[in-house]
Amino acid sequence: MDIIKFLDGFTNESLLHAKPSRRDMFGTLGSLGKKAVLSAIPFGLATMPNKTYAQDVGNDPVSALQLALTLEYLEDEFYDLALQSGVLPSGRPETVYMQISKHEQAHVDFLITGLEGAGVTPVEKPTFDFTAGGAFDPFNENGVGQETAYAQLLALAQAFEDTGVRAYKGQAGNLLGSAFLTPALQIHAVEAMHASEIRRLRGLKGWITNNERGAGMPEATQAVYNGEENVTQGGVDVTTLGNTAPFSMEASTEAYDEALSGDDAVAIASLFIVS
Repeated sequence: MDIIKFLDGFTNESLLHAKPSRRDMFGTLGSLGKKAVLSAIPFGLATMPNKTYAQDVGNDPVSALQLALTLEYLEDEFYDLALQSGVLPSGRPETVYMQISKHEQAHVDFLITGLEGAGVTPVEKPTFDFTAGGAFDPFNENGVGQETAYAQLLALAQAFEDTGVRAYKGQAGNLLGSAFLTPALQIHAVEAMHASEIRRLRGLKGWITNNERGAGMPEATQAVYNGEENVTQGGVDVTTLGNTAPFSMEASTEAYDEALSGDDAVAIASLFIVS
């Protein structure tokens, strides 16, 4: 199966016109009351000296959606700028980025529409700095060279996608009882496909081993992978399983992906947020 053609099925139309209707889907959010709706306002990315833009959402579906929207804003702008940069090689790399860009825009539109349909003001799009204060030059604006810039484009894409996958998983519990849980899981699955495809462009396996960030990933991205070394699932040490011999640490960690808390997801995103 061609992954590009498969991913193409997840478009604005398929997300925005999924059944039930958008208004019905977010109807449960409207029933949460004034307190939950207002909680989305201080969640907005206010400029603070320590670059802490939010707290863990804690059983609040509205704030979970605002967090998801913030991460989707980041990915959407990143892929858009990457396509404009002239750094991407023609052929499959450019095709992959073009397709993922469509998906991220679809996710942004979907989350904004849903929040507005529930009477909630969506968090404003932050101002991003994808150089992280000069640590990177993914769009070759400062002349690091095409090859280096492309390597950074891939590395940042991997970090953003792996963060998104773990962050959506981390908010699943906060979405229980809301009609948004199912579409959030649909988006989560597509983000995982993005992560795997970007890893393959980098010549890596499509999954994470232990808490390894992978060859060529900057040390600054390690926070994305911390916690992936967990081998206890549902109270069971999965390294003790296996019909003939226990599973290795590598195999055990590759078979399960870990969630990321709202605080950790925000801390990672904040590295690229100016205001």
